[in-house]
Amino acid sequence: MVEAMPLSDITVIDLTIARAGPTAVRQLADWGADVVRVESPDGGFEAGGHTSPDYLNLHRNKRSIVIDLKADEGRKVLHRMVKSADVVVENMRTSVKYKLGFDYETLSNLNPRIILGSISGFGQSGPYRQRGGVDQIAQGMGGMMSITGLPGQGPVRAGVAISDVTAGLQLAIGILTALHERHTTGKGRWVHTSLLESMIGMLDFQAARWTVSNHSPPQAGNDHPTMGPMGMYKTADGHLNLAASGGRLWEAFCQELGVPEWLEDQRFSSSSARRENKTRLNELIEDRLVQHSTAHWVERLNEVGVPCGPVNTVAETFADPQVQHLGVAAPVSHPTAGDIKIVRNATNLEGVSNDIRSASPLKGEHSEELLTQFGFSPDEIKSLANDGVVPLPK
Repeated sequence: MVEAMPLSDITVIDLTIARAGPTAVRQLADWGADVVRVESPDGGFEAGGHTSPDYLNLHRNKRSIVIDLKADEGRKVLHRMVKSADVVVENMRTSVKYKLGFDYETLSNLNPRIILGSISGFGQSGPYRQRGGVDQIAQGMGGMMSITGLPGQGPVRAGVAISDVTAGLQLAIGILTALHERHTTGKGRWVHTSLLESMIGMLDFQAARWTVSNHSPPQAGNDHPTMGPMGMYKTADGHLNLAASGGRLWEAFCQELGVPEWLEDQRFSSSSARRENKTRLNELIEDRLVQHSTAHWVERLNEVGVPCGPVNTVAETFADPQVQHLGVAAPVSHPTAGDIKIVRNATNLEGVSNDIRSASPLKGEHSEELLTQFGFSPDEIKSLANDGVVPLPK
């Protein structure tokens, strides 16, 4: 007997596109929620992309139905589904959901227990509420690009869609919080975040440097902005990240590099002194590290407890023995893409499998079975299909 997943009693209607919204829903799907992905007949944003790596990654563990939400009958179908669902997730522009009738007031009148999760570019209210937002715009407006990159090189985007992914994670946390609250109140709630809010939240201590001390952080490159030595250094055959910022770590680092005299050197004898003399200290460290390979230093420094590691390519990351031991790349079989691997959920619940249970669905693959699940009769299903409101796959 297969053990029930933690969220197997939750039904989620997924109206999302792009990345931020699907990321939120993926968290719920990975832990067993019954996710119904609603797609448009014309393909919308993801036309032709149902076997792309991105789509396969974002939409695993879901089922797909095609509904023409531009048609009155299509919206009626969705509203009928909402009556027996727990969560609806969308990342439309603020005005669109009101136009289509998927705003919280409308949905809660249909189902007072419904939780609506929303992601926008800049918030559900305020002067920018109607603007469309994408990850790089949020990175720039949220301060991330101003602190990323080498000093003086100008703003640089983070190499991942950081505001999209973070907004998705934040919304998933909010939805889970609202689900927990519903056990007490019996009522749903509107949960929302934005790319801008999530991006500012990701600044963390860099944001606190401004809000608390009115200090606007500059670019620090590969060095830690406030502590050192903590950064990336050249070795004989590549690069090494290390963190030996103080106390026992600094002492062990100096001993292993064969420079115990640095412990008494006034330029490096305290955290503040190392920060003031960071440029010279980094030069001296690199002079020592380039004498041996990255693997040499990883082994030697880890033996004395100094955190360090190589700078891997994506290919090298997945070849790493620890990554392979953790089973990060999980296998799944797709009807057209074949046997593939997808990065599993990064959270581990002891005793609960976080394997990928099903590959991303083909477009409309489950339309008929989902209509049946939500109480539509065979005649209703045939009528919706004939009218093109819910076209069935051939």
